[in-house]
Amino acid sequence: MSGRGRKLIGGVAMIVFVGCYALIAMAIAQSRPLREAPPLAQALGIIVLGLAWIAPMAPLIQWMERPDRRR
Repeated sequence: MSGRGRKLIGGVAMIVFVGCYALIAMAIAQSRPLREAPPLAQALGIIVLGLAWIAPMAPLIQWMERPDRRR
């Protein structure tokens, strides 16, 4: 697959994933356990939710940036 095709597929996958992840993260952030937690725990939870999307995206970005095969 060409680099252009990988970037198109990866870009669409990123948009879908981040959109779904945002909805899930918002639901978790508004859940009763997090709302009733102490302020420090709330801050930590929000920070973790805000950064957790990066881990699953790293392999996708590496795949998208792979150089094309020589023919």
